[in-house]
Amino acid sequence: MTHILLVEDDPAIAMSLKVTCKREGWQITWLDNASSVLPFLRNLHNSAEAQDLSAIILDVGLPDGDGLSLCQQIRHTPDIAGLKDIPIIFLTARSDEVDRILGLEMGGDDYCAKPFSPRELVARLKAIWRREQLLSQSTNHTTAADNTVNDNSSSNMSGQALTFECQSGIWHYQPLNYSLMWQEQKLELSNTERKILLTLLKAPNQVFSREQLLSAVSDYPDHRLARTIDSHIKSIRKQLATVDASIDVIHTHRGLGYALCPA
Repeated sequence: MTHILLVEDDPAIAMSLKVTCKREGWQITWLDNASSVLPFLRNLHNSAEAQDLSAIILDVGLPDGDGLSLCQQIRHTPDIAGLKDIPIIFLTARSDEVDRILGLEMGGDDYCAKPFSPRELVARLKAIWRREQLLSQSTNHTTAADNTVNDNSSSNMSGQALTFECQSGIWHYQPLNYSLMWQEQKLELSNTERKILLTLLKAPNQVFSREQLLSAVSDYPDHRLARTIDSHIKSIRKQLATVDASIDVIHTHRGLGYALCPA
C-alpha cells in the first residue's frame, strides 16, 4: 500500500490532506513536529513496511525545527540510507523565491505554496511517481560514443537496469533502488540530481537549457527557478569528481546550457 509521511503542525491542513490521501487509498502517517521524524524513519527503515513509504510531505515552518534542515538530515543520515531517495514535497507559507530555491537545492523534489488545494498536492505526488516510472521504463541500452540508442525495451519490464556506455566510462542505473553508478562507483545524488544526469545521459552531446532540464525533472516547473539547475550541476560535478576528477563529464555551454561530454 502507498504510504505517505506528513509532517505538518497545522491540524486543519493535516486533516484535509489525510482525508484526500485516504480517498486515493493511501495510508498516511501524520507527525506534527520535526523531532519525531528521524526516530520514525529509523523504526520504519528496520521494518518490513519500509518499501511502502512512497513520499514525505514536509512543512518548512515547524514549531521545533526548520523543515529545510530536516530534509538535509533525511538525505544524509547513514542509518536511514535506504530511505534517502524518498521524494520530498515541501509545504511553505513563504513566497520568497530564495526559500523555494533553498528547498530544491537541499534535496526537495517539489513544493506547494500555502494556501494550496489538497488535490494539487496529490497531482504533484502522482507526477513525481509517474516520472520515476518513465525513467524505469526507458531505453535498455544507450551508446554515447556514436549518439545511437540500442533499444531492447520492446519487452522491457519496469525495474530493469539500464546501461549507458561512453568514453567517460560505463554507467549503470538500477530503477528498483534508484542507484546510479559510474565507473563501478555509486553516486550519492538527490532525486533531482539523478534525474538531471539521466536526462543528459540519454541524449549525449545535446545541449539542454536550464529550462529544459527543469522541465525534465518536474511536471510543474516554475521557470523563475531555472537557476537552481546551476546548483544541481555543481553538486553533480562534485560527486563525479570523487570518482574521477580528471574527466570533465558535463560541459557548460555559456548562454545555452549543459551537455554530457563523450570524453
